[in-house]
Amino acid sequence: MPNLGCLLTEQRNPDTMELDTFTPLQIVEAMNREDRRAVDAVHAVLPQVAQAITWATQSLSAGGRILYVGAGTSGRLGLLDAVECPPTFGVSPDVVVGIIAGGKNAFIKAREGAEDSEESGEEDLRDKSLCSKDIVIGLAASGRTPYVVGALRFARSLGCKTVSIACNPNSEISSESDLAIEVITGPEVLTGSTRLKAGTTQKLILNMISTGSMVGIGKAYQNLMVDVQQNNEKLRARAQGIVCEACGCTPNVASEKLDEANGNAKLAITMLLLNCDAGAARAALREAKGHVRQAAKNVSPERQLA
Repeated sequence: MPNLGCLLTEQRNPDTMELDTFTPLQIVEAMNREDRRAVDAVHAVLPQVAQAITWATQSLSAGGRILYVGAGTSGRLGLLDAVECPPTFGVSPDVVVGIIAGGKNAFIKAREGAEDSEESGEEDLRDKSLCSKDIVIGLAASGRTPYVVGALRFARSLGCKTVSIACNPNSEISSESDLAIEVITGPEVLTGSTRLKAGTTQKLILNMISTGSMVGIGKAYQNLMVDVQQNNEKLRARAQGIVCEACGCTPNVASEKLDEANGNAKLAITMLLLNCDAGAARAALREAKGHVRQAAKNVSPERQLA
């Protein structure tokens, strides 16, 4: 295990050596400057992120899952991304899963020692009944967290696709994964506080992976969330707006079709695009594996209403 002082994320930032003398404006200017570097660092690894999206899409299409594994800030970011997928994309909470060292209680109360066990990383994946169809994405800003190392090693032994996301080069978790994403952010404004720009880069990449893979399995039409869950008035209004935007119809027509589709925005859109009833639209979507655009191309004339 490398000495912490050897890691870029643990080194001192020469631009903020006098941080304790900065005015509030100087602090936010320095942080904003470093955040721009974080975005540039993500840009440098976009091909690797795209490959992760491809694998994640394949896993989901095969009935597998995306599992994020991390400790501390990295683990919390995985959980955050996972819990937003059901309301945004209409998937089960079991499809994108966040696992944090120390269990879910560690989300709100830090359990720093929990990350030191490789065995715990393996055990937590065993508890999730990991199988070869799943993809496991290990996150560690340092790139050396034993919990994540153990999880990735176990996942690879089962034949899972594995991806690592680290903020230091030549990291240990990179050597344990099929695909290494090393997003080099450099020293933090506050030395060693990787919840800052290192955390920002991880969040940006997770946004890309979950959104890209969900688009890949048909959870969007154009740039609209067609499988959004309608659990409150705001989301019901959003679903109506999505149908209007997708089909160029009035709110009254959208509401009518949503009623016929039992609130399913994707089904209502397909009914309107194809001028067909719910049964025909449902069959067209099934043949198109949930992709609205493909369903519109595949539908046969006899399924459409006169």
